[in-house]
Amino acid sequence: MSLSIRNQIPGTVTDIAAGEAMATVKVRLDGGQDLTAAITLDAVKDLGLAEGSPVRAMMKATEVALATGHVQGVSIRNQIPGTVSDVAEGGAMAAVKVHVDGGELTAAITRDAVTDLGLVAGSPVVALIKSTEVALATA
Repeated sequence: MSLSIRNQIPGTVTDIAAGEAMATVKVRLDGGQDLTAAITLDAVKDLGLAEGSPVRAMMKATEVALATGHVQGVSIRNQIPGTVSDVAEGGAMAAVKVHVDGGELTAAITRDAVTDLGLVAGSPVVALIKSTEVALATA
């Protein structure tokens, strides 16, 4: 199956906290970072997820925000440090590629944000991704 989601980073499930209908699934990415995905309990069961399960964490580029450093006092659980490897600017939007340990992420952000943050190749950034915007796939 082919997907339009370009952000796909491999990892391993390290913990599952199940609730009534939803679960938080902790994933250790191959680069060593920890990521949390909030998915339905049905999805956990359908995918057969358990501690040690290999997965791919996937997130749309439009769901990846960038900051110039770690952000305090925010509900976003996933903050992955990286380095800008490319900035492709269009009329209103930009695609910013970020090298992270174990892979690469793309963030679709406004050109104004690129300018305001001073993003260029080599800039250190932190990718911010809400746990509800992380999908998981099994290998």
